[in-house]
Amino acid sequence: MSHHAPTSRAKPEQGGEEEATTILKLGEFQDVDTLTLSEAALVINALVAKRRNERKNVTESEMLTKTIDYLDTFARFKEKESVEAVERLLSSHKEFHKFERAQLGSLCCETAEEAKYLIPSLTNKISDEDLQEILDEMYKLMHR
Repeated sequence: MSHHAPTSRAKPEQGGEEEATTILKLGEFQDVDTLTLSEAALVINALVAKRRNERKNVTESEMLTKTIDYLDTFARFKEKESVEAVERLLSSHKEFHKFERAQLGSLCCETAEEAKYLIPSLTNKISDEDLQEILDEMYKLMHR
């Protein structure tokens, strides 16, 4: 009996065990810093502006253009001061995971019930009254 070298590659490990339910299971992303859509828009727009200032003829890739369009459409906070204020507000709540803060800052839910439905891991972390207070504060920042 002869042993031949395998003719196929090893099957890659299955990922996708991440879940954002009542318990956050973020796998390799557990401790990764996260951004709201508004923060991401600030970062990317600043980077693009810097590139344009440094080089006169800069062409953005189609992917970058689509990303900027997406962020311009869905980022809830447009002014840098508002983005920073929301980040400070959410960061002051140490009971929230980074992922939950980014979700709250991106989704901008109107009610605590809606926020807990869309971000189930918040359910046992904060009272509806306290969460509503945060959401109301964010709403004020959105409509400055």
